[in-house]
Parts: sequence; C-alpha cells; structure tokens
Amino acid sequence: MHSRRDELLAILVILPTIVLLGVFVYGFIGQSVRASMTDWGQQAALSLKPELHYVGLGNYRGLFAGFLGMRYRQDLTNMVFFTALFVAVALALGLGLATLIDHLVWGEAFFRTVFLFPMSLSFVVTGTIWRWLLQPRGGVNMLPSLVGLPAGQFLWLSSRDQCLVFDWAILPHYLLWAPAIALAVLAWFGRRRAGQRGQRAAGRAGLRTAVRDWRWQAAAAAALAALAASGVSRRWTILEFTETHGFNLAVWGVVIAAVWQQSGYTMALYLAGLRTIPDELREAARVDGASRLQIYRYIELPMLTPITVSAVVILGHIALKIFDLIFAMAGPDHAPTSVPAISMFLKTFRGNEFAVGSSIGVVLLMLVSLLIIPYVSTSYGRGGDR
Repeated sequence: MHSRRDELLAILVILPTIVLLGVFVYGFIGQSVRASMTDWGQQAALSLKPELHYVGLGNYRGLFAGFLGMRYRQDLTNMVFFTALFVAVALALGLGLATLIDHLVWGEAFFRTVFLFPMSLSFVVTGTIWRWLLQPRGGVNMLPSLVGLPAGQFLWLSSRDQCLVFDWAILPHYLLWAPAIALAVLAWFGRRRAGQRGQRAAGRAGLRTAVRDWRWQAAAAAALAALAASGVSRRWTILEFTETHGFNLAVWGVVIAAVWQQSGYTMALYLAGLRTIPDELREAARVDGASRLQIYRYIELPMLTPITVSAVVILGHIALKIFDLIFAMAGPDHAPTSVPAISMFLKTFRGNEFAVGSSIGVVLLMLVSLLIIPYVSTSYGRGGDR
C-alpha cells in the first residue's frame, strides 16, 4: 500500500517534467498549429508584434492544391518513396545479417561490431562520406575500372530521371488503391487462417471463432468497395491542371546511405529476437521432420513479428523526419532529393514564410502521428491486458 505522502511525493517529482513537456512540446505544437492558420510571412517576419490575419486552412490548401506548392508536392512524393524503400531494404538487410551472424561458429563479436559501427556516426558524417562516394565521376562509379571494366555511368544524386510517374490532380484515385491492397492482403490471410481452423469448438468459443472467420469476408468486401470507389474517383481532381510527379532515381543514393547506417540497428534487433526463441521449439520441429527452411519460415519468422513492427515504426519515424542526411549529401537546393523537412527549412529560414513553414511542420507531425499513435496505443493496451 502506498501512503498519501508517497503519492504526493511522486506527484511533486513528476510535476516539473509534466510542466516542461506541456510548455516546450505541446505548447510549441499548439503555437505552430496557430501560426499555420495565419498569414505570418515576409511582411511581418521580423516584427516584434506582427499583425497577423487568420486564413484558416489556406496555407494547407496552397501546399496541396496551389500552383506555388509544386516543389512541396514533389518533396512529399520523394519522402513517401524514400520511406518505403529505406524501411524495406533496412529490414531485409538487417534480417539477413542477423540470420547469418546467428549461425556463425566464430567471429560473431567481430562482425556484429563491424555492422553496428555506422550507427555511431551522425547523419551529417554519413552524408559527407557518401557524397564523396557517389560522385558521378568518382567513388563507387570507379570501382569497375579497378578490374579493367568501364567505369560506371550512373549519376546517383545528380540524376533527374523519374519512374512510377503519376498525376497529382487525381491523387484521390491513387490513395484509394492503398487501403484496397491492404484490405485484400488482410482478407487473404484471414481466409487462410479460417480454412486452417475449420469447424471446431462449439458454444461461446465457437462463436468467437465464427466472428474471427467473418473478418476476412468483411475485409474482402471493403477492398472491393475501395476498388470500386477508385474507379469513380478518377473524376475527382484536386488541381485544375495536370501535374506529374514520380520517384526520382537520385533518391536511391540517399536510400543507400541511410540503409548503410541503420541496417546494423535492425540487425541487432533481429539478432536479439533470434536469441530469445527457445531451442526446444526448433528441436521439436526437427523431430517432426521440418527442414531448416521450414523452421525459419514457420517458427522463427512468425516469432520475430513484434520486432519487425517495432523496427518499422522506428525506421519510419526516422525516414519521415529525415533532414540532416539529405542536407549533407545534396544540399537544400537540390530538388531531386529534397523532402518536406528541407522545404520547411527553406520556407521558414530563407523565405521568412513562417506560416507556410509551420504548415509543413504540422503535416509532418500528422504523418509521424499516424505511425506512432497506433503502435503506442496497441502496446499500451497489451500491457494493460497483462
């Protein structure tokens, strides 16, 4: 039992942290949201008491549907592609390295240290190193010449070629494909599990099973509805003109540098997860005649799912806020590798457009929240269940 005095002491110890968080985190977030709904720009940038006018969501409308927001929209596209590639490649490479190290007979400590070493460097140092390595007429492109082959011709950070080009004007059409695909995958896995469960238990347990079995059907219906809506949404446009955006191949250089630094972190996570899997499960599977590949697929990989989810959240959080790596590798004025954080820097500190810069910051906060809040709430719920 905690006494009244202990509770009061705990409140007094926590109170300064709550006050500081309230002022310097949530207070500043509120101030940024407020500034994003004003016309705080060059005319009042350096004034002690700027005369601000409320414009509502005008700044956000300008970013997503205004003629002058074209650079920001391409930056947002770059960020989406960079996040997807960075998270996928870092997870795959980290899992592969962890699997290899887990089966090493000797040299584990050496290789683990080698792969973890890039994490000790800052993104600025990493960006500077890879900027030298990815020079069009040097670095990586010169490696084939060491064995008598022609030097590489890839432009890396300097490339302006694009692929996967789409029309921003019909963005709602493309956005509906994402939930449709996700729901279709969910329905497929749900149907597979339902088939494996079959007809079992009766009573209350059987009712719960039936409810779970109906989920895949609901997901399939929702996926079909999203696909149908995507066909209709081609008529919805958010721009009065055609504006194409796509994946700039120059982003690959940034992806390589970021993966080089963070893959060691995912390796450490997966290696720790592999070490927590009981050997009894593997031995039981071998007794049942499972091959090494089957043990890896049906035992080890499913048990690494919580680690994968945590790694996706952490890496996605890093990717969405990426700034210093790109700033060091390509500079703030290189449009092919620019991201929203770079645009926020340019608008706020070069253009003195504080309202537009605040709007970009709020959008980034919302994107990060979409990744963080579900994970935290789910983890908290599981902790509460325990």
